[in-house]
Amino acid sequence: MNLAELISDRLTVAASRLSAEPGDLASQVRQAQDPKFGDYQINCAMSLGKRLGRPPREVAAELVAALDLGDCCEPPEIAGPGFINLRFRQEWLAARLAEAVADERLGIALAARPRTYVVDYSAPNVAKPMHVGHIRSTVIGDALVRTLRFLGHRVISDNHLGDWGTQFGMILYGYRNFLDAPAYQARPVDELSRLYRLVSRLVDYHERRAARSELVAKVTRAAAELAGAERAAQAAAADPKQTKAAGKQLAKAQAGLREAEAALAETDDKLAAIDHDSQLAALAREHAEIGAAVLRETALLHAGDPERRRLWSEFLPKCLVDLDVIYRRLGVTFDYTLGESFYHDRLAGVVAELERLGLARASEGAVCVFVEGYDAPMIIQKQDGAFLYATTDLATLQYRLETWRPDAILYVVDHRQSLHFEQLFATARRWGMQDVELVHVSFGTILGKDGRPYRTRAGDTVGLAWLLDEAVEAARDVVGSGEGGRELAPADRERVAEVVGIAALKYADLSQNRTSDYVFDREKMVSLDGNTATYMQYAYARVQSIFARGQVDADALRRGDAKIVLDAPAERQLALAVLRFAEALALAMSDYRPSQLTAYLWELANCYSAFFEACPVLKAETPELRTSRLLLCDLTARTLCTGLALLGIEVVERM
Repeated sequence: MNLAELISDRLTVAASRLSAEPGDLASQVRQAQDPKFGDYQINCAMSLGKRLGRPPREVAAELVAALDLGDCCEPPEIAGPGFINLRFRQEWLAARLAEAVADERLGIALAARPRTYVVDYSAPNVAKPMHVGHIRSTVIGDALVRTLRFLGHRVISDNHLGDWGTQFGMILYGYRNFLDAPAYQARPVDELSRLYRLVSRLVDYHERRAARSELVAKVTRAAAELAGAERAAQAAAADPKQTKAAGKQLAKAQAGLREAEAALAETDDKLAAIDHDSQLAALAREHAEIGAAVLRETALLHAGDPERRRLWSEFLPKCLVDLDVIYRRLGVTFDYTLGESFYHDRLAGVVAELERLGLARASEGAVCVFVEGYDAPMIIQKQDGAFLYATTDLATLQYRLETWRPDAILYVVDHRQSLHFEQLFATARRWGMQDVELVHVSFGTILGKDGRPYRTRAGDTVGLAWLLDEAVEAARDVVGSGEGGRELAPADRERVAEVVGIAALKYADLSQNRTSDYVFDREKMVSLDGNTATYMQYAYARVQSIFARGQVDADALRRGDAKIVLDAPAERQLALAVLRFAEALALAMSDYRPSQLTAYLWELANCYSAFFEACPVLKAETPELRTSRLLLCDLTARTLCTGLALLGIEVVERM
């Protein structure tokens, strides 16, 4: 049962009796910040009073008179300018807990109107090891899939692999020119990744070399603009009205020069790294046309060239096996893994249809969709006839609507792709796709302690396998410090360290506001204190330790008819926390933020810790109180276990 929803539904009925449209009141029902003010607070009297032109306390009094909450709450209290404080009856809370004890779903109702969701997440480029940037999409998407399914929705998970783009042109060129055959036989994906990085670096070298003169010219222009802005600022110094505007222009010119100089310095550093390496410099000279050659390799692959297709078919299974190793460690599975190659045969038809409908037209040799409100068009076919990610995404959208008929499609992709999805969704609407909700579930970047994107000391992108190993290594230092943990055998300790480490990494990501960047901190994420998975797992293991010491049969306990009593404040706060599970799930799915669920689990674990300290369980004063508190412990553990499972996190019996 969703406590906040119960109150807001009855509030809406009460507010409708006033002479104004009540509007959406759900956001005006909030948990009380302090137990002395009750359990929940209704804050709408002020806004309703303003709308009605009446004193808020008078409006609050009318709402209280009309509120039908006598079956579950004590008489409401009006405080301050019109806040309505509510406190649930003890016996009503105990009855709801009893229902949860007997329910495998802990009282969480299935959706009254189930929807069909397609969730697109993870989506790495194959032939390259997964890196740190893939963890966020993978674990956020997995948590959304698990939670939506738990709530009763039909969910199709799709890993839209990058298995067809320009990166394969680079790999094909590298394979044909730079292959280390023994290395490929021993570790094929590592060698393919090396080839990709080498070719990419050489392509970048020649592109930067060609663009350098324009960067120099840009610096020259920026320096001239700065000189002009400095003269203007000096001339305006005597006129206060002009000083501010001139100062802004000067600051803008200074920033423009810094940006231009930084871009030139970066290019010079990249060029020097090749020029000062005799082997790489020789390869750069020998493969001066590598950029065009890569595009030819890509075009031949897409055109069905037998040799390129043969190599692609050889590479792909090896790459998928490598990806599956990571997914197994993360406990992540997909209903479908339909990469870009799956949609290749649809692309020409998509372009033709958009042209026929007048949504796309030729521009400077390319075919583009011009979206109102955007300066740059969305290109769907280049001058050379090649298709782009936008074309594939439109074809993918068409296929998903035809095949699964979803109510909503969620794209769990980092925030840097926001412009792409804005244009994609706008194009889809114009194409007639009006009956599906399209959502870009964006997220920020993982940073190092220096505040920059997280990288190795050498400056390379961090591999995801290495990151998982780091998390497990940190967990080894923690496992064994909890109750019962010192009795773990070496093999069990290693298994628990793997579970705790992977959980810590996932939770560290999921507990962040997904749209924000966050700093990766290995030690902090496995701490037994604070908002970490380890803390939650420890709270669960603590309950199991109590049951083991007391030789309590949990199944028999649940089948009994014992009553739960909530006389102690810590008992009551824990009961409320347990019963707020449904509310937390609703909040998490309202805008697809798993951090709402982690915040709830953190609150629940804290309430349990306070209960554990204040309320003896096995040594309770009476057998009835012992049983009541055991039931509260069991409900807490089951809720933690369920909540963590929805985040893709396992629990352990001992730590």
